[in-house]
Amino acid sequence: MNDVAATARNVAAGRLDRLQARGRALLGTRHAIMGGAMTWVSERNLVAAISNAGGFGVLACGSMKPEMLAAEIAATRKLTDKPFGVNLIVMHPQLSELAQVCLDGKVSHVVLAGGMPPGEIIKKLKDGGAKVIAFAPALVIGKKLVRSGVDGLVIEGMEAGGHIGAVSTAVLAQEILPAIREVPVFVAGGIGRGEAILSFLEMGAAGVQLGTRFVCARECVAHPEFKKAFIRASARDAVPSVQLDPRFPVIPVRALANKATAAFNAAQRDIAAKVDRGELDMKAAQLEIEHYWAGALRRAAVDGDVENGSLMAGQSVGMVTREQTTAEIVDELVGQALDALVAREGEAAGAA
Repeated sequence: MNDVAATARNVAAGRLDRLQARGRALLGTRHAIMGGAMTWVSERNLVAAISNAGGFGVLACGSMKPEMLAAEIAATRKLTDKPFGVNLIVMHPQLSELAQVCLDGKVSHVVLAGGMPPGEIIKKLKDGGAKVIAFAPALVIGKKLVRSGVDGLVIEGMEAGGHIGAVSTAVLAQEILPAIREVPVFVAGGIGRGEAILSFLEMGAAGVQLGTRFVCARECVAHPEFKKAFIRASARDAVPSVQLDPRFPVIPVRALANKATAAFNAAQRDIAAKVDRGELDMKAAQLEIEHYWAGALRRAAVDGDVENGSLMAGQSVGMVTREQTTAEIVDELVGQALDALVAREGEAAGAA
């Protein structure tokens, strides 16, 4: 690289740092790139690797019991001295106990997902010294979360893997980024390249969150067959689940189409019948759905049963083409954003 190219690259790096300054400051990281919390996948090894690579790893608590989460936090801390967070599902029946585990473990950031977080949990975490980040599926909810005292927001579009909303990432970004400036906002859903990261930063995002892109990291403990399915897949293979009964609230889940897709439809019918018979209330039924997905995901991600297990993946899966180290993935994403900035400045200079 000659002196002119090196100078252009340094200028671009400074520009990129400024664009993600708020996100980096909140997370305490080199890059404002959060790892999406993926049950059975975002465990100690991948989380530590993302943080060690300059991003922000997030442990997926999922349906863990408090003692299991405490052990995972301690194990992660042995692998990294960098900041990392814990994702808690707000419908978990032991949410308060899990929040206390995070505080006892000196977790710096807690990400609350899966619904509107109770105000007392936000207060408990903040009073205990943790930063709180929550998901905002709509502008009105984002504003309410800001009033409740959260330190940051994640807006995740329907292109994401796992549980999804009904609005695309691009639309959510246009709706929310110009309207909420009080706290840093991270954009998620379908992001697989650095150019996309740059575009959202320039729209006003403080950073981004990626999950699918990290599944085929070498440090990720997901089963080799699970990773092969990702590498073979295209964007069109990642499809949302279907809600069969309009009375029964099922949050869509995006995954690679396989036999488990049909099995989920049968599970819905069974759980809906239990609700009709009075054997389950809606909250308990929703929790049973969560347990279904956790079990199905485990069959694929841990056991390698990619036909009967759930292959939760975002539409960015088409950009997952090989296994790489986590550091290589982060460096590639940052490099793509820098290349885009350098090219733009070169075009501007040529035009002038």
